[in-house]
This record gives sequence, C-alpha cells and structure tokens, in this order.
Amino acid sequence: MDDPASVPLIVDVDTGIDDSLALLYLLASPEAEIVSIAATAGNVPVNQVAANNLAWLDLCRAGDIEVTLGAQTPLVAPLMTTEDTHGPQGIGYAELPRSARAMSERDAATAWVELARERPGEITGLVTGPLTNLATAIRIEPALPQLLKRLVVMGGAFQHPGNTTPTSEWNIAVDPEAAAEVFAAFSGLPHGRLPIICPLDVTETIEMTPAHVAQLAARAGSTPAEIVSATDSSTTRSTASNPLVRHFSDAVRFYMEFHRDHDQGFLAHMHDPFAAAVALNPGIATVRPATVDVELNGTLTRGTTVADWRGMWGRPRNAVVATATDPAAFFDDLIERVGALASRLY
Repeated sequence: MDDPASVPLIVDVDTGIDDSLALLYLLASPEAEIVSIAATAGNVPVNQVAANNLAWLDLCRAGDIEVTLGAQTPLVAPLMTTEDTHGPQGIGYAELPRSARAMSERDAATAWVELARERPGEITGLVTGPLTNLATAIRIEPALPQLLKRLVVMGGAFQHPGNTTPTSEWNIAVDPEAAAEVFAAFSGLPHGRLPIICPLDVTETIEMTPAHVAQLAARAGSTPAEIVSATDSSTTRSTASNPLVRHFSDAVRFYMEFHRDHDQGFLAHMHDPFAAAVALNPGIATVRPATVDVELNGTLTRGTTVADWRGMWGRPRNAVVATATDPAAFFDDLIERVGALASRLY
C-alpha cells in the first residue's frame, strides 16, 4: 500500500541550473515519490536536458527513476535556448560525469498519459520548463487534467516585468501555444484541482545568495567553508570536499554571475525549486484564483500571460496564481533538506 504521506510526481524539466536544484530538493525530500522525469527542450536542447537529469540522479545515488525524452521543439515556434543564462550544458560551470543509466523506451508525452491512467487522481504534475510535453500529452488524452491530482507550473508573469521580453517569462515564451492549450484544458475544475502557477511575481523573491550556498555546504559538513564571491575570477571553481556541494556550487556560481551581469545583483533567482516545494506543500504559497490565457499574436506581447481576476471574460477559472510566500522559510527548508542529503551521501 502506498504511503499516504507520499506525493507521487511527474517532473517535467528543461534542466537548467534552477531545475537542477529543484531535482536535488525533491530527491532530498522523503515525501516526494518521483515516478518519472521528463526532459523538454528549453534552457538547452532536449538531449542535453536528459543527460543532465541522468547525471544528477547518479550524483544523488538515486534509485531506478524513469527519465523520458520529450519534445525536441515547441509546438509551433522555432526553439529558443538560453546557454548564456545556464551555461553550454545547462548546468553552469559544473561538469558532471556522463551517466550510464538507460533512457526510458517511452517518450515523455506517453509517460504522462500512461502514468496518469494507471494512478488516476494520485499524481501531481510539476512542470518547470516549457509546457510542450504536457500539451502533447493532453492532445493524446484530453481527460488528463481530470486524471491528475494537481498540476504545478513554474511560469508566467502577471503584475511583474518579464525576463524574456518586457512582459513574458521564459518557460511560457519558449512555447506559448503549449501553455495556452494546457491552461484551457484545465478550465472549470474544482478549486482544489486547479493548476498552481508560480510566476515571476513570486519566484523573483526567491533570491539565493552566497550566504545560502555557504549554509548549505556547512549543513552538509563540507570543507573548507564554501565561499562564492562576486570578486572571484570566472575561472574559480569549488574545492568542496562534498561532491554534491561542489557541483551545485559550480553551477550556481554561473547563475549568480549572469544575474550580476544583468544588473540584478550577485544572486540567483531560484524559480524552479520554489515550484517543487509548492508541489509538495501548496500551503507555502498565498494564491489567488484566476482565468489565465496566453497572448499568441501580439507583435510586442507574444508569450505574455494574462490573468482575468474579476471574471470579465465570463470564462471559468482555470488556475490559482501564487502571489506571495516566505522566502526565508523556503531557504531554511531547502538548505536543511539538500544539505542533509549531501551529508548522508558523502
């Protein structure tokens, strides 16, 4: 019999530095039952995403977790990737050994459908990349929104500037058509089953600093003290005794340098780990119900998420949008979980 406290998850990622920490967080969380990890093209091409997923599983000495290969390109638009943000392999300066784990024989969309059919009403979907795989799965099985227990999406920006265009967020901007199809498919579900959208409005308050990295390393018992500084040369690499700390530190250093170079400070917005935490415990976010759609045709606003908060469209609600959280409490939780995992493993 399944543990009633466990949270079965399909995790769909475009790994990605912050996706990497989301995976580490889930692998460190005893209540997270990861039933499948889907790769989708986004931060880097899909084959590299899959390779990163397999390599992180190795580093965390994880059991036999399925990793599927998903969409090579968005539904309609040409693929955008962002190696300038996440590094040539998507994991910053980290260099993970290539994994010998086997990829799943089924593709990501098929896994979404088959797993949801096998365990109706049990599985929470977590998407921290473009929604291409899920949109494709819903085309195969239109009842998928009813078969999932819930969906958590990192994506969008509502009353906040975009990070890809002035009004659009990366995951939605990569495949706006997929996002529009997914949001429409969840229209009218009961409030407790509506997707939770974690937009930039909240995730850009999740600011990882060098102090957080040092605290995580200390919790892991890693030596010497893990100091990541804005004055370091870009060739600086971690000498942490703990391999998980060392690889994560090298990844996040790249991300902090990117944010610094774009006038956001020497820090890193940890969008995806926050969404992972919400998937395990929705209560950490204050949410507001809305009808959400995506602009597909605007010459200036394509990929922009629009929320009808007041029912002006006369359409049923299709989401609840996270509007606030406690970043300090989130980081305390993340540091404890991932630090404890690193301590146990190494």
